[in-house]
Amino acid sequence: MNIVFDLDGTLVDSAPDLMVASNKMLKGEGLEPLDLATITSFIGNGLPKLVERVLRARGIAQSQFPRLYDEVRDFYNAAPADESRPFPGVPELLEHLKEKGHKLGVCTNKPEEPARLMLNLLGLEKYFDSVVGGDALPEKKPHPAPLLLAFERLGEGERLYVGDSEVDAEVALAAGVRFAIYTEGYRKQAVEGLPHDFRFDHFDKLGPIIDDIAGETAAA
Repeated sequence: MNIVFDLDGTLVDSAPDLMVASNKMLKGEGLEPLDLATITSFIGNGLPKLVERVLRARGIAQSQFPRLYDEVRDFYNAAPADESRPFPGVPELLEHLKEKGHKLGVCTNKPEEPARLMLNLLGLEKYFDSVVGGDALPEKKPHPAPLLLAFERLGEGERLYVGDSEVDAEVALAAGVRFAIYTEGYRKQAVEGLPHDFRFDHFDKLGPIIDDIAGETAAA
């Protein structure tokens, strides 16, 4: 079975390092920092959109975006995993899935290099056969192209996408793949309002869901 995961808010609680990078930039501009809840609410459409929202929140002209985006990106790329951690149960689940012979991938709007660096620093990269970043194609999620590319790189097999947000629900629907939503991530609206096939609030509950899907496929 081929399983592709979102990264930020799904596998990794990355908001703390994004907050640090954003607030370093704001400090350099002589502005007050933003809190973690605010930064978390800005996550989901890639770093450029996050920085755009940070500038708007602090009344900075969007004409300053190119310069300040570069600052945030450089701060973040220098330390993408100092404060970030896998969500509880993630390493154990990935180990279980690899032992079962599943092929695993990541599809994220984060550029591939910092995505791979984060996975490596957190000891997760070894589990993944494919990582598709937000710079792999002209389109980003929720366009289906990046997710379909991630699955194509894994080869033939039953497909499941795992994510946490509105963007993830939308891309799974557009790509025509089954979707399991992690309810403790960075979602902004009620889970009942998002299209999904499965939901779980801890990664120790995702393993049995995947085992059931694999069992159905084997029996078909």
